[in-house]
Amino acid sequence: MVTLEQARLMIAETLKKGREMGLKPLSVIVLDVGGHVQAFEREDGAAPGRFAIAHGKAYGAVMLGMAGRAQMARAEAQAYFMAAVNGVYGGAVVPVPGGVLLRDEAGAVIGALGVTGDTSDNDAEAALVGVAAAGLVGEA
Repeated sequence: MVTLEQARLMIAETLKKGREMGLKPLSVIVLDVGGHVQAFEREDGAAPGRFAIAHGKAYGAVMLGMAGRAQMARAEAQAYFMAAVNGVYGGAVVPVPGGVLLRDEAGAVIGALGVTGDTSDNDAEAALVGVAAAGLVGEA
């Protein structure tokens, strides 16, 4: 499971990396393995709607067991499938980079981290730094 301490550390380190990279204000969420919010932060200046985007990136990752880049590739190759998946989940899936699947040392999925605010690739890059800081394995 993802602890609150790990979630807070991932968020802090993701935001720190975002500042180092000069990214736009970020919003970061951590979900547990059931897709429930463990922690969320939105930087000053980030649009309030970013919660839903960060959540959608993380939610798709944990519910499908597929990171954001893999979801985007699947959406490009099989648009009907991803549209159906999004229908099943009430439109809550945002299939782009920035949704990072969290795994423990044994490779089991334990949650997801979602980042939004800059380009999706930059979001994912900052997220992976946060995940590594918490001692977890991230799949972007």
